[in-house]
Formats: sequence, structure tokens, C-alpha cells
Amino acid sequence: MKVSTLLKSRRANWHELDHLCSRMEGRSRRKIPAATISRFASLYRAACADLALADAYQLPSGTVRYLHQLVGRAHNQLYRARTFDVETWFHQLFVVVPRRLFNDNCLRLAFCIFWGVFLLSYAMAATSPDFARQLIGKEAIAEIENNFNDPIVGRRADINAQMGGFYVFQNPSVGLRCFAFGLLFGIGGLYFTVFNAAAIGATFGHMSTVSQGENFFHFVTAHGPFELTAIVLSAAAGMRLGFSLVDTRGLTRPASLRRATGEVMPTLWAAVVMFLLAALIEGFLSPSSAPYSVKALVAVLSAGLLMFYFVVLGYPRRD
Repeated sequence: MKVSTLLKSRRANWHELDHLCSRMEGRSRRKIPAATISRFASLYRAACADLALADAYQLPSGTVRYLHQLVGRAHNQLYRARTFDVETWFHQLFVVVPRRLFNDNCLRLAFCIFWGVFLLSYAMAATSPDFARQLIGKEAIAEIENNFNDPIVGRRADINAQMGGFYVFQNPSVGLRCFAFGLLFGIGGLYFTVFNAAAIGATFGHMSTVSQGENFFHFVTAHGPFELTAIVLSAAAGMRLGFSLVDTRGLTRPASLRRATGEVMPTLWAAVVMFLLAALIEGFLSPSSAPYSVKALVAVLSAGLLMFYFVVLGYPRRD
């Protein structure tokens, strides 16, 4: 049979596919029976074969152009982006992700290292006046003390908005360094996590002993839980990537790194959300004249939400 005759006999299928395209456009795929979608896919594959034949045997340009348009239209319907599924996203955000984070050994390691070093550094700085100056530097300590000489009395709304935007870009820089250094086979991430925990702990400990401490804690209390947690998450993500280059589990290093990249995405996204929340609080609530009790309450609620998400939702259970 000639190709032209064969394609001519296929016109009924083309018209059927064209009709199904019109039917599927602008409608939810859930409302279309499975048998219809299966038929649509079969007609689409047949039309692709017909287009290849028409191109190969140089049939009239009108036929080729029609098939090109038909195949393209059908392709857009068959492979169009999935609609937003509230139930699926809810399951991912509040079931799958918390459990993956809870079972992440790198996150546990980063958490223990950061808070262990933080508390130790805090205690040493609070009991030894020279510890923070030796660790961070006299100039840095003097600058921090100078920044909090004046009481927190609030500022204009436009400045709050400007500073909130600044914190959105500035705060994640610490987390980005923790993440990037983790690529050095995990050792760099461990070092930078210890360094940041020691520096932040020493700052908190030192400020608890000076007259500017009340102003300092008045400013940092509200946004502290989200920001410090984001740093831990960033460090954990970097460590996992770095450790994947050491323990490849039988894969090549590039393949192991690609696998680990997929595994760290929930941790990275959680860190991004924590940094954004911390920036909003730091930009608007932390510098406000609100009573310290309000800011402390926000910190307690923030810590409670973090515990609920990472521990309560993440704790292994039978479905």
C-alpha cells in the first residue's frame, strides 16, 4: 500500500484525536474517563508515527503542517503540568518531609554539635570576661556593645520594610557558608558549624554580663529560634553532600553526589523557610517597642512550632 493511501486511511483517527484535544482543553483530567485518556494516548502515538512517515516521504506540505500542529497540540494535553493537589502537598509537607528530617543522621549530628558548642561557649563567655574577646576579637565585641547602647524603642515602618528585605539576603549568608563548606567531604561543614556555634554562643554569653545585655536580648530573642535552626539545617545539608563523597555506597562519586542532592532538598527548603521567617520577625518585631514579654512569647511559640514539626510530626509511626 502506498504511503499516501495509508495516511489517507488514517484521517479518521486524526479527526478523532483533534476532537479529543478539544475535549481535554480547559477541563480537569480527573473528569475524563481513564478509557478516553488511554485512547487519546494511543491516537497520539499513532499520529507521531504518521508524522514521521509524512516527513520521510515528503507528502504535501499542508498534510505535514496539519500533523505537526495536531501532534504538538496533543503533546501539550498529554504532558501538561499537573494541577495543584492540596491533599498531595499536605501529605508531602506534613508527613513525608518531617519524617525524612527526623531520620536524617546528618541533621542530628549538626544539631548536637551546634547546640553543644553553643552552650559550652556561652557558659565560658559568661564566666570568663576575656573569652569572647579572644575568640571573636576586641573590635568585634566593642562594635556589638556599641550597637546596643541605646534601648530598643522602635523605628519607622519604611525602615522596617527596608531592613526586612536586607535581612532576607544577609542572614542566609551564614547558612550558605555552612552549606558550601560541607562540600569539603563534610569536614569543612563540621569546622564551620563549630566556629559559628562558638562565636554566636560567646556573643550571647558575653552580652549577658554587660550593661547592654538587656537591649541585646530585647532585640535577638524573638527571631533567634528560626534563625539558629536555619543555620543548623544548612550545615546538615552541606554535611550530607560532603559525606556522600566519602561514603558512596558503591556508586561513583558523581552518582553518589547526585543521589545526595535529591536527599538534601527537604532540608534546604526548610532552611530557606526558617531564614525567611527569621528575617520577617527581625525586620518588624525585634526592633519594635513591644514589651519583652511579647517577644519572649513569640520565641517560645516559634520553638514550640519547630519541636512540633520536626519531632512530633517526624517521629516514626505506623500509618
